Amino acid sequence: MIPVLQVEDLKKHYPVKSGFLRRTTGQVYAVDGVSFSIAPGQTLGLVGESGCGKSTVARAVMRLVAPTSGRVLVEGTDIATLSKAELRPYRRQMQMVFQDPFSSLNPRMSAGDIVGEPLLVHGVATGAQARARVAALFAQVGLRPAQMDNFPHQFSGGQRQRISIARALALNPRLIVADEPVSALDVSIQAQVINLLMDLQRDQGLAYLFIAHDLAVVEHIAHHVAVMYLGRIVEIADKVTLFRNPVHPYTRALLSAVPVPNPKLKRKKQLLEGDVPSPMRPPPGCAFHTRCPIAVARCSVDAPVLKERDAGHLAACHLADG
Repeated sequence: MIPVLQVEDLKKHYPVKSGFLRRTTGQVYAVDGVSFSIAPGQTLGLVGESGCGKSTVARAVMRLVAPTSGRVLVEGTDIATLSKAELRPYRRQMQMVFQDPFSSLNPRMSAGDIVGEPLLVHGVATGAQARARVAALFAQVGLRPAQMDNFPHQFSGGQRQRISIARALALNPRLIVADEPVSALDVSIQAQVINLLMDLQRDQGLAYLFIAHDLAVVEHIAHHVAVMYLGRIVEIADKVTLFRNPVHPYTRALLSAVPVPNPKLKRKKQLLEGDVPSPMRPPPGCAFHTRCPIAVARCSVDAPVLKERDAGHLAACHLADG
């Protein structure tokens, strides 16, 4: 089975310019060699601290920013180097749901026009046919078709995110990239939106790249989980394996910080010391060794390779086997 999305050694570096002549004096290594794949009907959860490169991966996959190098294969075709005209047909196969449900919607357009815009842009439907399709999408995401003429400010945060999801579904895509789609919502509304995404996946066989920092949400929705640190994936496995048997010390620290919904159950937190290194000057060797509680001398010199520890369980750590 061909993956809906396959990313191979994706890199995105931003030049740092300074001085009167604006010469390039360095690089920000926002994403520095990321690889993963997503099968039809599956969800990959991409997690990590703020600033680790998750959103940059999403934008590079969607070609909202051009990758520095690497391959982004959508159903077997590399879209990383396609021109805008060549990329246009693939836009219908992949859509994005952004983090902020208000700023991602045009306040001057009605909700119906926002959802129907992709249909017009790609010449799928116009007039009464487009309006009927929009009404069906509104009903599909739990909104009333009578709300199509309302403007974004007339909706709640959860309803605005449902509008964003309806817009993403308009062209019947195979892949949806969701960049922290529930982080700006209340907990009860988060559950509604997550359950909606899962229902849509079950009914339509959608593939999701789901980006979040809330591991409880990721555990609920994802099939596989990839953990990022300073622009690289340090561990990737199926959900059950990663949550039950994390092998990378960074993954263990993240999981230890997840609240336990039982006041009688105590969990020992693994506090990380120090700050995240600058992506302009990542440390030599393992990028995590400056904060790692079990680092040895080798970690500061030799960069670990992401390799398989068990079937389907990959980690980039010299000490993962022990």
